[in-house]
Amino acid sequence: MAHRTSSPDVIDPVAAPPTGDAWRLRGRGPDRRRLSILFVSHMPASPPRFGAQARMHGLMTQLARRHDLTAVMLVDDAFDIDECRQAMQTYCRDVVLVRNPYGRDGLAKRLLQLRSMVSARSFDRLRVALPDLQRVLDRVLRATRFDIVNLEFPYLGHCDFRQAPAGEPLPRLIVDSHEIAYDLARQFAETGASLGRRLYAGANWRKLRREELAAYDGADGVYLCSIDDERRLHEDLPHARTAVIPNAADIAFYQPRSTDPAPDGRTLVYFGLLSTVPNIDAVMHFVQDIWPGIAARHPDARCKIIGGRPPPSLLALAGPRVELTGFVPDLRPHLAAAAAVVVPLRLGGGTRLKIVEAMAMGKAIVSTSLGAEGIDAKPGRDILIEDDPSSFADAVSRLLAEPDLAARIGGAARELAVDKYAWSAAARALESFYYDILETTPS
Repeated sequence: MAHRTSSPDVIDPVAAPPTGDAWRLRGRGPDRRRLSILFVSHMPASPPRFGAQARMHGLMTQLARRHDLTAVMLVDDAFDIDECRQAMQTYCRDVVLVRNPYGRDGLAKRLLQLRSMVSARSFDRLRVALPDLQRVLDRVLRATRFDIVNLEFPYLGHCDFRQAPAGEPLPRLIVDSHEIAYDLARQFAETGASLGRRLYAGANWRKLRREELAAYDGADGVYLCSIDDERRLHEDLPHARTAVIPNAADIAFYQPRSTDPAPDGRTLVYFGLLSTVPNIDAVMHFVQDIWPGIAARHPDARCKIIGGRPPPSLLALAGPRVELTGFVPDLRPHLAAAAAVVVPLRLGGGTRLKIVEAMAMGKAIVSTSLGAEGIDAKPGRDILIEDDPSSFADAVSRLLAEPDLAARIGGAARELAVDKYAWSAAARALESFYYDILETTPS
Protein backbone atom coordinates (compact mmCIF):
# COMPACT_ATOMS: atom_id res chain seq x y z
CA MET A 1 0.00 0.00 0.00
CA ALA A 2 1.09 3.57 -0.61
CA HIS A 3 1.69 5.79 2.41
CA ARG A 4 1.05 9.53 2.16
CA THR A 5 0.62 12.41 4.58
CA SER A 6 -1.82 15.30 4.46
CA SER A 7 -4.37 17.17 6.51
CA PRO A 8 -7.76 15.48 7.15
CA ASP A 9 -9.38 14.51 3.88
CA VAL A 10 -12.96 15.60 3.28
CA ILE A 11 -14.58 13.64 0.50
CA ASP A 12 -17.21 15.30 -1.61
CA PRO A 13 -20.75 13.90 -1.35
CA VAL A 14 -21.63 11.08 -3.67
CA ALA A 15 -25.05 9.94 -4.68
CA ALA A 16 -26.74 7.32 -2.52
CA PRO A 17 -28.04 4.14 -4.15
CA PRO A 18 -31.40 4.61 -5.87
CA THR A 19 -34.35 3.67 -3.70
CA GLY A 20 -37.58 5.10 -5.12
CA ASP A 21 -39.62 7.57 -3.10
CA ALA A 22 -41.67 5.38 -0.80
CA TRP A 23 -39.50 2.66 0.67
CA ARG A 24 -40.82 1.33 3.97
CA LEU A 25 -39.85 -1.58 6.19
CA ARG A 26 -42.80 -3.50 7.53
CA GLY A 27 -42.80 -4.04 11.26
CA ARG A 28 -44.28 -2.89 14.51
CA GLY A 29 -44.37 0.78 15.40
CA PRO A 30 -44.71 3.76 13.07
CA ASP A 31 -43.69 3.81 9.43
CA ARG A 32 -40.09 2.75 9.30
CA ARG A 33 -38.59 5.48 7.21
CA ARG A 34 -35.26 5.77 5.48
CA LEU A 35 -32.63 6.59 8.10
CA SER A 36 -29.64 8.90 8.08
CA ILE A 37 -26.76 7.07 9.76
CA LEU A 38 -23.28 8.30 10.66
CA PHE A 39 -20.68 5.55 10.97
CA VAL A 40 -17.60 6.44 13.02
CA SER A 41 -14.54 4.23 13.38
CA HIS A 42 -10.83 4.32 14.18
CA MET A 43 -10.20 2.43 10.91
CA PRO A 44 -11.73 2.57 7.41
CA ALA A 45 -14.40 0.02 6.55
CA SER A 46 -13.35 -0.70 2.98
CA PRO A 47 -11.85 -2.38 1.11
CA PRO A 48 -12.13 -5.23 3.63
CA ARG A 49 -8.81 -6.93 4.25
CA PHE A 50 -9.39 -8.51 7.67
CA GLY A 51 -12.16 -9.38 10.08
CA ALA A 52 -13.02 -6.04 11.65
CA GLN A 53 -13.18 -4.36 8.25
CA ALA A 54 -15.24 -7.22 6.83
CA ARG A 55 -17.87 -6.78 9.56
CA MET A 56 -18.15 -3.04 8.94
CA HIS A 57 -18.11 -3.41 5.16
CA GLY A 58 -20.68 -6.21 5.16
CA LEU A 59 -23.18 -4.39 7.37
CA MET A 60 -22.67 -0.97 5.80
CA THR A 61 -23.02 -2.09 2.20
CA GLN A 62 -26.26 -3.88 3.04
CA LEU A 63 -27.65 -0.94 5.03
CA ALA A 64 -26.77 1.46 2.21
CA ARG A 65 -29.36 -0.26 0.02
CA ARG A 66 -32.11 1.24 2.20
CA HIS A 67 -30.56 4.10 4.18
CA ASP A 68 -28.29 7.13 3.78
CA LEU A 69 -24.81 6.52 5.17
CA THR A 70 -22.07 8.98 6.07
CA ALA A 71 -18.66 7.82 7.32
CA VAL A 72 -16.14 9.63 9.50
CA MET A 73 -13.14 7.36 10.01
CA LEU A 74 -9.49 7.50 10.97
CA VAL A 75 -6.85 6.23 8.55
CA ASP A 76 -3.42 5.20 9.78
CA ASP A 77 -0.28 4.17 7.95
CA ALA A 78 -1.50 0.63 7.33
CA PHE A 79 -4.08 1.86 4.78
CA ASP A 80 -3.99 3.61 1.42
CA ILE A 81 -6.28 6.59 1.89
CA ASP A 82 -7.11 6.90 -1.81
CA GLU A 83 -8.05 3.23 -2.07
CA CYS A 84 -10.24 3.52 1.03
CA ARG A 85 -11.89 6.68 -0.31
CA GLN A 86 -12.77 5.10 -3.63
CA ALA A 87 -14.13 1.93 -2.04
CA MET A 88 -16.34 3.70 0.49
CA GLN A 89 -17.69 6.25 -1.98
CA THR A 90 -19.49 3.44 -3.76
CA TYR A 91 -22.02 3.10 -0.92
CA CYS A 92 -21.69 6.18 1.34
CA ARG A 93 -23.19 9.58 0.57
CA ASP A 94 -20.32 11.35 2.33
CA VAL A 95 -16.92 10.06 3.39
CA VAL A 96 -14.61 11.97 5.72
CA LEU A 97 -11.22 10.37 6.30
CA VAL A 98 -8.94 11.79 9.00
CA ARG A 99 -5.30 10.80 9.02
CA ASN A 100 -4.10 9.45 12.35
CA PRO A 101 -0.54 10.56 13.14
CA TYR A 102 -0.43 8.10 16.04
CA GLY A 103 -1.35 5.15 13.82
CA ARG A 104 2.20 4.01 13.21
CA ASP A 105 3.99 0.85 14.25
CA GLY A 106 7.61 0.61 15.28
CA LEU A 107 9.26 3.24 17.51
CA ALA A 108 6.28 5.61 17.47
CA LYS A 109 4.03 2.85 18.83
CA ARG A 110 6.54 1.86 21.51
CA LEU A 111 6.87 5.46 22.69
CA LEU A 112 3.09 5.81 22.91
CA GLN A 113 2.93 2.57 24.90
CA LEU A 114 5.51 3.94 27.32
CA ARG A 115 3.51 7.14 27.63
CA SER A 116 0.41 5.12 28.42
CA MET A 117 2.17 3.47 31.36
CA VAL A 118 2.20 6.79 33.23
CA SER A 119 -1.17 7.97 31.92
CA ALA A 120 -4.64 7.41 33.33
CA ARG A 121 -5.71 6.58 29.76
CA SER A 122 -5.21 3.27 28.00
CA PHE A 123 -2.89 2.92 25.03
CA ASP A 124 -5.94 2.21 22.89
CA ARG A 125 -7.45 5.59 23.86
CA LEU A 126 -4.22 7.55 23.45
CA ARG A 127 -3.75 6.16 19.95
CA VAL A 128 -7.02 7.69 18.74
CA ALA A 129 -7.27 10.87 20.85
CA LEU A 130 -7.14 13.41 18.00
CA PRO A 131 -8.49 16.98 18.24
CA ASP A 132 -8.76 16.94 14.43
CA LEU A 133 -11.29 14.13 14.63
CA GLN A 134 -13.53 15.96 17.10
CA ARG A 135 -13.42 19.11 14.95
CA VAL A 136 -14.55 17.07 11.94
CA LEU A 137 -17.32 15.43 13.97
CA ASP A 138 -18.49 18.84 15.22
CA ARG A 139 -18.75 20.11 11.67
CA VAL A 140 -20.49 17.03 10.26
CA LEU A 141 -22.97 16.63 13.13
CA ARG A 142 -23.94 20.31 13.16
CA ALA A 143 -24.46 20.37 9.41
CA THR A 144 -26.57 17.22 8.95
CA ARG A 145 -29.30 15.67 11.06
CA PHE A 146 -28.58 12.02 11.79
CA ASP A 147 -30.99 9.52 13.27
CA ILE A 148 -28.20 7.21 14.39
CA VAL A 149 -24.51 7.55 15.17
CA ASN A 150 -23.05 4.04 14.84
CA LEU A 151 -19.72 3.88 16.65
CA GLU A 152 -17.46 0.96 15.71
CA PHE A 153 -15.55 -0.31 18.75
CA PRO A 154 -15.52 1.65 22.04
CA TYR A 155 -12.14 3.35 21.60
CA LEU A 156 -13.63 6.65 20.36
CA GLY A 157 -16.24 6.69 23.11
CA HIS A 158 -14.76 9.90 24.53
CA CYS A 159 -15.87 11.89 21.48
CA ASP A 160 -18.94 14.14 21.59
CA PHE A 161 -21.56 12.62 19.29
CA ARG A 162 -24.63 14.25 20.86
CA GLN A 163 -24.85 17.13 18.41
CA ALA A 164 -27.33 18.18 15.72
CA PRO A 165 -28.23 21.20 13.57
CA ALA A 166 -30.08 23.95 15.44
CA GLY A 167 -33.63 22.93 16.30
CA GLU A 168 -33.15 19.26 15.32
CA PRO A 169 -33.32 16.28 17.71
CA LEU A 170 -30.06 14.70 18.81
CA PRO A 171 -29.01 11.40 17.22
CA ARG A 172 -29.10 8.12 19.12
CA LEU A 173 -25.71 6.61 19.81
CA ILE A 174 -25.25 2.86 19.19
CA VAL A 175 -21.94 1.03 19.62
CA ASP A 176 -20.85 -2.03 17.67
CA SER A 177 -18.79 -4.14 20.07
CA HIS A 178 -16.72 -6.37 17.81
CA GLU A 179 -15.41 -7.99 20.98
CA ILE A 180 -15.21 -7.20 24.67
CA ALA A 181 -11.87 -5.47 24.26
CA TYR A 182 -10.94 -5.33 27.92
CA ASP A 183 -11.61 -9.06 28.31
CA LEU A 184 -9.30 -9.76 25.39
CA ALA A 185 -6.64 -7.50 26.93
CA ARG A 186 -7.08 -9.33 30.24
CA GLN A 187 -6.40 -12.62 28.43
CA PHE A 188 -3.16 -11.11 27.07
CA ALA A 189 -2.17 -10.13 30.60
CA GLU A 190 -2.49 -13.77 31.68
CA THR A 191 -0.85 -15.40 28.65
CA GLY A 192 1.72 -12.91 27.37
CA ALA A 193 4.89 -14.39 25.93
CA SER A 194 7.14 -12.38 28.28
CA LEU A 195 6.93 -10.92 31.77
CA GLY A 196 7.17 -7.41 30.33
CA ARG A 197 4.21 -7.97 28.01
CA ARG A 198 2.14 -9.45 30.82
CA LEU A 199 2.91 -6.53 33.16
CA TYR A 200 2.08 -4.00 30.46
CA ALA A 201 -1.19 -5.73 29.52
CA GLY A 202 -2.06 -6.08 33.21
CA ALA A 203 -1.88 -2.32 33.67
CA ASN A 204 -3.55 -1.44 30.38
CA TRP A 205 -6.60 -3.71 30.49
CA ARG A 206 -7.97 -2.12 33.66
CA LYS A 207 -7.82 1.33 32.05
CA LEU A 208 -9.40 -0.07 28.92
CA ARG A 209 -12.17 -1.67 30.96
CA ARG A 210 -13.07 1.65 32.57
CA GLU A 211 -13.10 3.45 29.22
CA GLU A 212 -14.97 0.70 27.38
CA LEU A 213 -17.71 0.36 29.99
CA ALA A 214 -18.11 4.15 30.03
CA ALA A 215 -18.60 4.10 26.24
CA TYR A 216 -21.23 1.37 26.48
CA ASP A 217 -22.94 3.01 29.45
CA GLY A 218 -23.18 6.33 27.60
CA ALA A 219 -24.75 4.77 24.51
CA ASP A 220 -28.42 4.18 23.78
CA GLY A 221 -27.65 0.66 22.63
CA VAL A 222 -24.82 -1.82 22.11
CA TYR A 223 -24.76 -4.68 19.64
CA LEU A 224 -22.40 -7.59 19.98
CA CYS A 225 -21.20 -10.53 17.89
CA SER A 226 -22.26 -13.35 20.19
CA ILE A 227 -24.51 -14.33 23.07
CA ASP A 228 -21.37 -15.04 25.09
CA ASP A 229 -20.12 -11.47 24.66
CA GLU A 230 -23.60 -10.15 25.48
CA ARG A 231 -23.53 -12.15 28.72
CA ARG A 232 -20.06 -10.82 29.57
CA LEU A 233 -21.21 -7.24 29.05
CA HIS A 234 -24.35 -7.70 31.15
CA GLU A 235 -22.23 -8.98 34.03
CA ASP A 236 -20.70 -5.49 34.23
CA LEU A 237 -23.60 -3.41 32.87
CA PRO A 238 -26.85 -5.27 33.63
CA HIS A 239 -28.97 -2.35 32.38
CA ALA A 240 -27.26 -2.09 28.98
CA ARG A 241 -29.65 -2.33 26.06
CA THR A 242 -28.16 -4.89 23.73
CA ALA A 243 -28.68 -6.99 20.63
CA VAL A 244 -26.66 -9.81 19.09
CA ILE A 245 -25.71 -9.16 15.46
CA PRO A 246 -23.47 -12.08 14.48
CA ASN A 247 -20.63 -11.91 12.04
CA ALA A 248 -21.54 -13.16 8.61
CA ALA A 249 -20.18 -13.68 5.12
CA ASP A 250 -20.85 -12.47 1.62
CA ILE A 251 -22.36 -15.79 0.63
CA ALA A 252 -22.57 -14.80 -3.04
CA PHE A 253 -18.85 -13.99 -3.12
CA TYR A 254 -17.67 -16.79 -0.86
CA GLN A 255 -19.14 -19.83 -2.55
CA PRO A 256 -17.77 -22.85 -4.41
CA ARG A 257 -17.18 -22.08 -8.09
CA SER A 258 -16.59 -24.38 -11.03
CA THR A 259 -13.52 -22.33 -11.96
CA ASP A 260 -11.82 -22.88 -8.59
CA PRO A 261 -9.27 -25.65 -8.09
CA ALA A 262 -10.52 -28.87 -6.53
CA PRO A 263 -9.39 -29.78 -2.99
CA ASP A 264 -5.88 -31.19 -3.22
CA GLY A 265 -6.34 -33.58 -0.29
CA ARG A 266 -3.24 -32.42 1.54
CA THR A 267 -3.25 -28.64 2.24
CA LEU A 268 -4.43 -27.16 5.52
CA VAL A 269 -5.19 -23.43 5.60
CA TYR A 270 -5.22 -20.86 8.37
CA PHE A 271 -5.99 -17.25 7.46
CA GLY A 272 -6.27 -13.92 9.22
CA LEU A 273 -4.43 -10.68 9.93
CA LEU A 274 -1.17 -12.01 11.31
CA SER A 275 -0.20 -8.93 13.32
CA THR A 276 -2.88 -9.54 15.97
CA VAL A 277 -2.04 -11.39 19.18
CA PRO A 278 -4.83 -14.04 18.87
CA ASN A 279 -3.72 -14.95 15.34
CA ILE A 280 -0.03 -14.99 16.26
CA ASP A 281 -0.76 -17.27 19.20
CA ALA A 282 -2.98 -19.55 17.09
CA VAL A 283 -0.36 -20.00 14.38
CA MET A 284 2.45 -20.62 16.87
CA HIS A 285 0.26 -23.11 18.74
CA PHE A 286 -0.71 -24.94 15.57
CA VAL A 287 2.77 -25.20 14.06
CA GLN A 288 4.53 -26.06 17.31
CA ASP A 289 1.96 -28.20 19.16
CA ILE A 290 -0.47 -29.64 16.58
CA TRP A 291 1.26 -29.79 13.20
CA PRO A 292 3.96 -32.33 14.18
CA GLY A 293 1.28 -34.94 14.94
CA ILE A 294 -0.35 -34.35 11.55
CA ALA A 295 2.88 -34.23 9.58
CA ALA A 296 4.09 -37.54 11.05
CA ARG A 297 0.96 -39.37 9.85
CA HIS A 298 0.63 -37.56 6.51
CA PRO A 299 4.07 -37.04 4.91
CA ASP A 300 2.54 -35.20 1.95
CA ALA A 301 0.50 -32.77 4.07
CA ARG A 302 1.16 -29.05 3.73
CA CYS A 303 0.29 -26.10 5.96
CA LYS A 304 -0.52 -22.76 4.32
CA ILE A 305 -0.78 -19.65 6.52
CA ILE A 306 -2.41 -16.70 4.76
CA GLY A 307 -2.41 -13.15 6.04
CA GLY A 308 -0.65 -9.82 6.01
CA ARG A 309 1.88 -8.31 8.39
CA PRO A 310 3.33 -11.47 9.99
CA PRO A 311 5.92 -10.72 12.69
CA PRO A 312 9.41 -12.28 12.64
CA SER A 313 8.28 -14.98 15.09
CA LEU A 314 5.85 -16.31 12.47
CA LEU A 315 8.14 -15.81 9.49
CA ALA A 316 10.64 -18.05 11.28
CA LEU A 317 8.15 -20.93 11.11
CA ALA A 318 8.30 -21.18 7.32
CA GLY A 319 9.82 -24.34 5.88
CA PRO A 320 9.43 -26.94 3.14
CA ARG A 321 5.97 -27.95 4.40
CA VAL A 322 4.87 -24.72 6.10
CA GLU A 323 4.17 -21.76 3.79
CA LEU A 324 3.43 -18.16 4.77
CA THR A 325 1.91 -16.48 1.74
CA GLY A 326 1.50 -12.95 3.09
CA PHE A 327 -1.60 -11.04 2.01
CA VAL A 328 -3.51 -12.48 -0.96
CA PRO A 329 -6.03 -10.39 -2.96
CA ASP A 330 -8.53 -13.25 -3.26
CA LEU A 331 -8.87 -15.99 -0.66
CA ARG A 332 -11.28 -18.13 -2.64
CA PRO A 333 -8.85 -20.17 -4.78
CA HIS A 334 -6.74 -20.91 -1.71
CA LEU A 335 -9.74 -22.03 0.30
CA ALA A 336 -11.15 -24.06 -2.57
CA ALA A 337 -7.89 -25.99 -2.98
CA ALA A 338 -7.56 -26.69 0.75
CA ALA A 339 -8.38 -30.08 2.22
CA ALA A 340 -9.53 -28.33 5.43
CA VAL A 341 -9.37 -25.06 7.33
CA VAL A 342 -7.92 -24.96 10.84
CA VAL A 343 -8.86 -22.44 13.54
CA PRO A 344 -6.74 -23.28 16.62
CA LEU A 345 -7.55 -20.04 18.48
CA ARG A 346 -6.90 -19.84 22.22
CA LEU A 347 -7.44 -16.10 22.71
CA GLY A 348 -10.14 -13.68 21.61
CA GLY A 349 -13.81 -12.84 21.71
CA GLY A 350 -16.73 -12.17 19.39
CA THR A 351 -17.28 -14.54 16.48
CA ARG A 352 -14.70 -15.40 13.85
CA LEU A 353 -15.25 -14.19 10.33
CA LYS A 354 -12.67 -16.73 9.18
CA ILE A 355 -15.08 -19.49 10.20
CA VAL A 356 -18.20 -18.12 8.54
CA GLU A 357 -16.26 -17.30 5.36
CA ALA A 358 -14.76 -20.79 5.24
CA MET A 359 -18.22 -22.25 5.90
CA ALA A 360 -19.62 -20.23 3.01
CA MET A 361 -16.91 -21.71 0.79
CA GLY A 362 -18.07 -25.20 1.77
CA LYS A 363 -14.92 -26.13 3.67
CA ALA A 364 -14.52 -28.62 6.48
CA ILE A 365 -13.21 -26.78 9.54
CA VAL A 366 -11.45 -27.97 12.68
CA SER A 367 -11.64 -25.36 15.45
CA THR A 368 -11.16 -24.95 19.16
CA SER A 369 -14.25 -24.25 21.26
CA LEU A 370 -13.17 -20.63 21.65
CA GLY A 371 -12.60 -20.28 17.92
CA ALA A 372 -16.15 -21.41 17.17
CA GLU A 373 -17.73 -19.46 20.03
CA GLY A 374 -20.97 -17.75 19.06
CA ILE A 375 -21.45 -19.78 15.87
CA ASP A 376 -24.50 -22.02 15.80
CA ALA A 377 -22.74 -25.00 14.25
CA LYS A 378 -23.31 -28.60 15.33
CA PRO A 379 -20.01 -30.42 16.06
CA GLY A 380 -19.62 -33.47 13.88
CA ARG A 381 -22.11 -32.21 11.29
CA ASP A 382 -21.10 -28.63 10.39
CA ILE A 383 -17.67 -28.43 12.04
CA LEU A 384 -15.20 -30.42 14.15
CA ILE A 385 -14.35 -29.01 17.59
CA GLU A 386 -11.26 -30.05 19.55
CA ASP A 387 -9.28 -28.23 22.23
CA ASP A 388 -6.53 -30.69 23.12
CA PRO A 389 -3.59 -30.51 20.65
CA SER A 390 -3.53 -34.28 20.18
CA SER A 391 -7.29 -34.47 19.59
CA PHE A 392 -7.08 -31.49 17.21
CA ALA A 393 -4.37 -33.29 15.22
CA ASP A 394 -6.49 -36.46 15.17
CA ALA A 395 -9.50 -34.57 13.77
CA VAL A 396 -7.43 -32.94 11.03
CA SER A 397 -5.81 -36.26 10.17
CA ARG A 398 -9.23 -37.84 9.87
CA LEU A 399 -10.31 -35.21 7.32
CA LEU A 400 -7.11 -35.77 5.33
CA ALA A 401 -7.69 -39.53 5.34
CA GLU A 402 -11.42 -39.31 4.57
CA PRO A 403 -12.10 -36.75 1.81
CA ASP A 404 -15.76 -37.83 1.63
CA LEU A 405 -16.17 -36.83 5.29
CA ALA A 406 -14.51 -33.48 4.57
CA ALA A 407 -16.87 -32.91 1.64
CA ARG A 408 -19.92 -33.84 3.72
CA ILE A 409 -19.00 -31.50 6.58
CA GLY A 410 -18.16 -28.74 4.10
CA GLY A 411 -21.53 -29.12 2.40
CA ALA A 412 -23.38 -28.86 5.71
CA ALA A 413 -21.29 -25.81 6.62
CA ARG A 414 -22.25 -24.09 3.37
CA GLU A 415 -25.94 -24.76 4.04
CA LEU A 416 -25.61 -23.29 7.54
CA ALA A 417 -23.86 -20.19 6.21
CA VAL A 418 -26.60 -19.58 3.65
CA ASP A 419 -29.37 -20.14 6.21
CA LYS A 420 -27.98 -18.10 9.12
CA TYR A 421 -24.84 -16.17 8.28
CA ALA A 422 -25.50 -13.88 5.31
CA TRP A 423 -24.77 -10.16 5.72
CA SER A 424 -28.25 -9.35 4.43
CA ALA A 425 -29.84 -11.09 7.42
CA ALA A 426 -27.39 -9.51 9.87
CA ALA A 427 -28.13 -6.05 8.46
CA ARG A 428 -31.88 -6.62 8.77
CA ALA A 429 -31.42 -7.53 12.44
CA LEU A 430 -29.32 -4.41 13.01
CA GLU A 431 -31.90 -2.30 11.21
CA SER A 432 -34.58 -3.61 13.58
CA PHE A 433 -32.38 -2.72 16.56
CA TYR A 434 -32.01 0.83 15.23
CA TYR A 435 -35.77 1.21 14.91
CA ASP A 436 -36.39 -0.24 18.38
CA ILE A 437 -33.96 2.30 19.87
CA LEU A 438 -35.51 5.18 17.91
CA GLU A 439 -39.06 4.20 18.89
CA THR A 440 -38.41 3.74 22.60
CA THR A 441 -35.53 6.09 23.53
CA PRO A 442 -36.15 9.83 24.02
CA SER A 443 -34.01 12.04 21.80
